Amino acid sequence: MPRFLSAQPDARLITLPWDTPLAEWPADKLVALPRGISRHVVRFVRVGTEVYAVKEVLEHLAVHEYRLLRDLTRIDIPSVEANGVVLNRFDADGEPLDPALITKHLQFSLPYRSLFSRGVRQDTVNRLLDAMVVLLARLHLSGFLWGDVSLSNTLFRRDAGSYAAYLVDAETGELHDELTNGQREHDLTIARTNLFGEFCDLEAGGLLDASLDPLELVHAIENRYRELWGELTGVEEFDGSEMHRIESRVRRLNALGFDVAELDITTDFAGSTIRIQPKVVDAGHHSRRLMRLTGLDTEENQARRLLNDLDYYRARTDQQNADEAIVAHQWLTERFEPVVNSVPQEMRGKLEPAELYHEVLEHRWYLSERAGQEVDANEAAQSYISSVLHRLPDEAVAVSTEETLTGLANPYDPSMGFADGDDEKPYDPWEDSDEGPSEDEEPAAAYLDIAALRARTSKPTLRD
Repeated sequence: MPRFLSAQPDARLITLPWDTPLAEWPADKLVALPRGISRHVVRFVRVGTEVYAVKEVLEHLAVHEYRLLRDLTRIDIPSVEANGVVLNRFDADGEPLDPALITKHLQFSLPYRSLFSRGVRQDTVNRLLDAMVVLLARLHLSGFLWGDVSLSNTLFRRDAGSYAAYLVDAETGELHDELTNGQREHDLTIARTNLFGEFCDLEAGGLLDASLDPLELVHAIENRYRELWGELTGVEEFDGSEMHRIESRVRRLNALGFDVAELDITTDFAGSTIRIQPKVVDAGHHSRRLMRLTGLDTEENQARRLLNDLDYYRARTDQQNADEAIVAHQWLTERFEPVVNSVPQEMRGKLEPAELYHEVLEHRWYLSERAGQEVDANEAAQSYISSVLHRLPDEAVAVSTEETLTGLANPYDPSMGFADGDDEKPYDPWEDSDEGPSEDEEPAAAYLDIAALRARTSKPTLRD
């Protein structure tokens, strides 16, 4: 009998055919979902309403990754959630089988190859790079040495026009109290090698825009990481007449989605020179505030967008002096929930609620610009559902099992398409929208444009 190591056991997993190699599991046990490239056998299985990823790997690696992923979940690092490890596996002939690591499927997430297979624009690639940089910085701030930085070991979720990145493979990871500069540089060296190879692979497969150079993309990731790390941890010195720069530093970090839990401030003997350095920085500034006010658990940029709409609602209803929590409850019940609940049940797997609300806000803006007047939110929601949402693919989970595995080029990865070869580009309204900015419009500023952020927060203000 196999042995299960799990802190949150799901008894339904016990009945799976653990005495069969994972590569030979019957199709009726599997779910077809896009997955990244892996050197191990990986399959998705549905148990009741839950979907799990199962990976065969050596015992010491399986146990190490299971415990490390649990530690990352405990300290709130974006990563997949480990459910357990299946040990002592033997086939029908008594031959040993590799243990299996079980993780929960991350809903609404996609591997990078699925995103690129749809033909992405350059600004979308920039947002993916930003998400990767933020993930790496968050891991390093927590003391996590990844050891195998790559796009293949990352999952991406939509985040209000941007992306949020999640760590999906922690086999080579190590968790320390604090990383040295040498350890961080080690991760950057690995990132340069792996990412360059992955971008070259995309280029060879015709999935990378001709204007994008793999080497320049790798340099962009490294440069953005160094700029972000400097902003998060660097020392800043100024004279005593520029005390507003303390507040500006905190505001810049908040704008990047980080809270300053501890700021080291020192002065010289005369008090004429001030030296500041963030000592403890925590990610999730906006998402924590939204959670506190409304109970909504969202990605960081989604929280930023919803909080902006909350502020707009507060101004429109003339409640600037009212209790913030009361106004937030009104916004939740009068604005957010009616929009989300207006989506037909069969379409609710296409986008998670916060991303849906963001999309409706964007759609409402375009409709209002076209009409020359403000369009009602409920009207915008109905227009979005009928004109855009119904064409989107489900991102919650593919419900396909045995009947839809037939005919796929790879029956365990539907992102690779069907075996008969359909060369038509899949329609993706996020990448090819009639309502989006035209080609003549100036692209939005990069999320990690540190120089622009410093310019905006350089002047003293009475309030953030």
